[in-house]
Formats: sequence, C-alpha cells, structure tokens
Amino acid sequence: MKWLRYWWPALIWAVVISGFSTGAFTSTNTSHYIIPILRFFLPHASAESLDFLHHIIRKCGHLTEYFILSMLILRGIRAGEKGLYLRWALVTILIVACYAALDEYHQSFVPGRTAAVGDVLIDTSGGVAAQIVASLFVLLGKAREKRHQDEKNAAGTIPTNTA
Repeated sequence: MKWLRYWWPALIWAVVISGFSTGAFTSTNTSHYIIPILRFFLPHASAESLDFLHHIIRKCGHLTEYFILSMLILRGIRAGEKGLYLRWALVTILIVACYAALDEYHQSFVPGRTAAVGDVLIDTSGGVAAQIVASLFVLLGKAREKRHQDEKNAAGTIPTNTA
C-alpha cells in the first residue's frame, strides 16, 4: 500500500473532477452564480460580455483542474524521489490527456452536458503547463543548490597573496 501514500491525492482530485462533470455544473447552472457576481463587479457590462466572461471562467476552470491533477499525478509517479525526468513528465501528460478524454466521453451521457475535443485540449494544456512549472521549480532548485555550494566553497578558500 506504499503506492497509495503517493497516489491518494491524485485519485481524490480525479473524483472531484468527475463531480464537476455532473449536471450540477452545466453552463446554465453555473451561470446562476457566476453571472450575478460578474454583474456586481461589472454593472455596465452587456449580457453578451457577461456570457463571454462566464465562458472564459469555465474554460479557466478546466485548465486549473487539470493543472492540479497533473501536479498530483507527477507526485504519484515520483513516489518521493527527487528531481524530474522527462519520462515522468511525458507519462503524466499522457495520463492527464487520457483522463480528460474519458471525462469528456462521460459528459456525453450527462443531460445538459456535451463532449468537446476543445475541452480535452484545454485540459491537456493545463497538464502540460503544470509539467513546465514543475520543471522550472526543479531547475531553480538545482541553480539555488549550486549557488549555495559555490558560496560555501568560496567561503572555505583562503585567498593567496602572490605579490
């Protein structure tokens, strides 16, 4: 059950994503909450503008959901190991893309929902973005370690006077 220690967050998040794919989160239902909030902040915006912003917010939700899923899957794949390998990132992106496609397929059976290839692409983009961010964190961490080691080495050397 060691694998569960690393994989449970990704599994729970996958269930949360599935919950967002139910009829409760149709565009019509979320508009009952999001549009009034947008109207509060943008009282002079047209109905078309508010609908467009609602659409953008929903698509950003897709990106964010799968960004998080990608990070959690990477956590499971790493299983506590340090560093980052290209194969880990690629496998993570593959899993994210497959789950996104499965989720969209599931939505095709939910009343009020539709399956969209564009959503799979947005979801997968969120997964790719997460892997880029993870890679940047690893690279920055390595650069910080190298700088710290260089400073430590420099502090331990005694300058020689050749004059």
